[in-house]
Amino acid sequence: MNDKTSSNNRSKGGVRSPISWVPTLYFAQGLPFYAVALVAGLMFKSLGVPNDQIARWTGLIGFAWVFKPLWSPFLELAPSKKTMVVLFQFLGGLSLGLIALALQTPLWFAACVAVLAVAALASSTHDIVCDGLYIASLSNKQQAAYAGWQGAFFNAGKFISLGGLVILAGYLEDHIGKKQAWSVIFLIIGAIMLSLAAYHIWSLPQVRNSAVKDKSVAGISRTLWEVLVDFLKKPGIWGMIAFIILFRAGEAQVQTIGPLFLREARELGGLGLSTVEVGAVYGTAGTVAFLLGSIGGGYFTSWLGLKRAMFFLILAMNLPNLVFYYLSHSMPSDLALITAALSVEMFGYGFGFVGLILFMMQVVSVGKYQTAHYAFATGVMQLGFVLFKMVSGDIQMALGYKNFFLWVLVSAVPVLILSRFMRVGPKEDADKPDLSKADPPQAPASAS
Repeated sequence: MNDKTSSNNRSKGGVRSPISWVPTLYFAQGLPFYAVALVAGLMFKSLGVPNDQIARWTGLIGFAWVFKPLWSPFLELAPSKKTMVVLFQFLGGLSLGLIALALQTPLWFAACVAVLAVAALASSTHDIVCDGLYIASLSNKQQAAYAGWQGAFFNAGKFISLGGLVILAGYLEDHIGKKQAWSVIFLIIGAIMLSLAAYHIWSLPQVRNSAVKDKSVAGISRTLWEVLVDFLKKPGIWGMIAFIILFRAGEAQVQTIGPLFLREARELGGLGLSTVEVGAVYGTAGTVAFLLGSIGGGYFTSWLGLKRAMFFLILAMNLPNLVFYYLSHSMPSDLALITAALSVEMFGYGFGFVGLILFMMQVVSVGKYQTAHYAFATGVMQLGFVLFKMVSGDIQMALGYKNFFLWVLVSAVPVLILSRFMRVGPKEDADKPDLSKADPPQAPASAS
């Protein structure tokens, strides 16, 4: 394509450089997820809800991400993936903003759980078309190169919220009260989501869905069944499912209990950090370390290849387990030392998360229904997160923090063993065309 044609495409909303939309797209995917999974947990902790209830209810809400593949084929009825991405970003922003209203009701805990469930449904549905757009728009080599950016900005939602917004929440708790403080925080999160949706109207590539011949409920249901059967017929699929679930065994528990451990009073086995201190740690050095780890993990995997890189990625993914085991035994009071330890945690988490993303994209989802199968894979991934998250509070309260983090270290062993006995990299590395220099791509036959 010559420069004139390329310019014309851009003026008509054609393909733009992935760097202009991949980071913001995955920030919009990560922010509502972490608002539900982590920020809501810290809010409930500040408002006096016990650890086991926090883990159980935020875990149950997380089933929206587990079951999202069941409605993924119905999204093919929309004219384009871009349309659906923007729509569900708007819906997610509105529902997260409603937390501010729910906090003012007499049954505030139940109301917050209900509104968070709506936000989770909007966000999980957004994830389907978001990932489908990413896969359809980028070559295998680009997917690997931008996986670091993808992972970094997905998880940047965690550090923006656990960083600056939690610092703000801690400040506001002391000045306007706890419920009012968290109302402001969720209004800000909702406003960010609405702003991202507006930006993506301009920036996202236009990837049209494949034509669906039978638009009846029965026809779509048959397609769903066909997609599911095709997914379960993949050679070695049960080993892949076990690998995905076990990959997150340690992470899910640490990501749930770790921030609560930081906030817990010292006489109860925690580090006794304030809301502001937790935000400061995650929002400064922790954020930088995580971004460096994520981007470095993407380029490391692109250079070495997923198969050879996977063992190192799994080790890196479980660095947080070791860090919290150290913190629970040494019980440091020096905030600089705690910050340094959590920076190691964040670097390892960012570096290792790339492995799971690429495993699902390049091993599990390949085939006729690539986008739908990736949605199934991410549902399995979330199942692993939810299952271990839901029980983490009960395990921690039964074992105490020290023994809990020892248990988390042991939880990471099975996936390391499994990785030595199954295929964890793509069969071949043949790339699709570089679509950043070509005409706008068409969606694969994902669920049609």
